[in-house]
Formats: sequence, structure tokens, C-alpha cells
Amino acid sequence: LDMFSELKFPVPWGHVAAKAWGPSEGRPVLCLHGWLDNANTFDKLIPLLPKGYYYVAMDFSGHGLSSHRPAGAPYHFLDYVIDVRRVAAALQWRRFTLMGHSMGKMKTSLHVPLFCFPYCFISPQFCFLYPEMVDKLVLLENLGFLLAPEDAEAWLESKRVVIDRLLSLEAKQQTPKARSPEAALKRLLEANRHLTAEGGAVLLQRGATETPAG
Repeated sequence: LDMFSELKFPVPWGHVAAKAWGPSEGRPVLCLHGWLDNANTFDKLIPLLPKGYYYVAMDFSGHGLSSHRPAGAPYHFLDYVIDVRRVAAALQWRRFTLMGHSMGKMKTSLHVPLFCFPYCFISPQFCFLYPEMVDKLVLLENLGFLLAPEDAEAWLESKRVVIDRLLSLEAKQQTPKARSPEAALKRLLEANRHLTAEGGAVLLQRGATETPAG
């Protein structure tokens, strides 16, 4: 476990970096670092842990060797949870252990606006959203993820739908198809039944880009 390998996972704005210890066929453990830290947080800890596991410590977006989000794009705490989901999908992990520290594990309550927290609660929040994917949760210096019972079900459903739809759209992204102006207008009207042909044509003047192919 003194030896590690570097990993990179593509995302729409660049890549998420990670480092891994142990055999890739070992029991998977995803390690989440703290506020303004990076994957090196676990350098001294991993060699002391049981062998036979595959430990992957990721750099959250904008941390360590991971790409920064585009200039002007905020770093919302839920976006870090989506980073975890992306990495798990890239590793093809259906079930794994989560180990989080500081920002990777912080608690909160839905009675307080999420943007008030200087740290987040990524590991417990991920477990709450995707319990079927996590077999164990290891929290370093933490009490857990606290939810107001009356808000839990609606919060879970809304956030999970948002994440799953986003990742589904990213997976289907293709090079935009060139169409004739007439075909582009037809497609716009089919997708927006409330639009008139005149209104659609006005929007396409600014909403479409002319290329040699259409």
C-alpha cells in the first residue's frame, strides 16, 4: 500500500483526478478529502489500513489535480456529490465503501439553508441518495447527516432525479446535428407546441448557428 497509481476520469469541463492503492480487484473504497484539501490527505493513512482493498482517493473538482470548473461557475455542495457519482460510474462500481473526512463528511440539517455551511456532508448525503450503492460508511470526525423527517422524502426524490437526469444527458451528448433552416424550425416546433411558426423563426434567428452543412 506504499505504492499508488494516478487515475483520471473525464467530465464535461475536463477531468477528475484520483490516486489508487491496492489491487484493482480488491474490495472498493472511495476516499473523500476535506475542505481545500486533496487526495494526498490519505497518503499517511492508507498504508496503515487492511490490505486486499482497492482504495481510490479522488480530488474534488477545483482541488488537487482535478480540473477547475469554468470561470464564474460556482462550487455548489451538491455538485461534489455528483462528482462522486461520476467517479463511481467511471469505475463501474455498483457497491462500495465510502470514507470521508471534513468536507467529505460534514453534517447538516434541512432547517438551515445549505449555502450557509462552510463545509459539506458529501459522504452521508451520497449514502442518503444512493443507499443501494454503499455497503459501509466511514466518517472521520463526524456525527452524520441530519434531516428534518418531514422534508426527507421530498428532498431525496428531487435531488436524485436531478442527478440521474444530468448524468443521463451527459452520457448521451453528441455533436450537434446540422439541419436545414426548415428542418430546424420543424424540430423546434415539435418540441415546443406552444410556439407559432412565426415565433419559432424569430427565435432561430439568434438561437441557431449557420454552418456549411446546415
